[in-house]
Amino acid sequence: MSTLPTEFERTDIGEIQIAPEVIEVIAGLATVEVQGVAGMSGGFAGGIAELLGRKNLSKGVKVEVGQREAAVDVSVIVEYGNRLPEVASEIQRNVKRSIETMTGLNVVEVNVHIHDVIFKTTERVEELEPAHRVK
Repeated sequence: MSTLPTEFERTDIGEIQIAPEVIEVIAGLATVEVQGVAGMSGGFAGGIAELLGRKNLSKGVKVEVGQREAAVDVSVIVEYGNRLPEVASEIQRNVKRSIETMTGLNVVEVNVHIHDVIFKTTERVEELEPAHRVK
């Protein structure tokens, strides 16, 4: 497998190539669609996972693309309160389904790396601002 654009299909009028960056974006979109995913993780910087959110979808995704197959690694941050194995399994299913449907490539593996667990922003605000305060 290589990380360079590969020949995917030859037709009578030319070649079709799918760049690895395209597959990274597809995998990133499929990942953040899963309930419980807070965002993509860019890895560890000083021991703290960098939350990339939904704007930088190809970050936190690594792909290896061959002629007919692809392998994907995604690094994520999960919202607190979700069962990690269930979120990871759903990411695997969604990424595999999305890439195979959109590109025709066979996804041989989807590795999920959970780098952090965070609280939802709305829950944190509610904790900081009690609804009823006695004066």
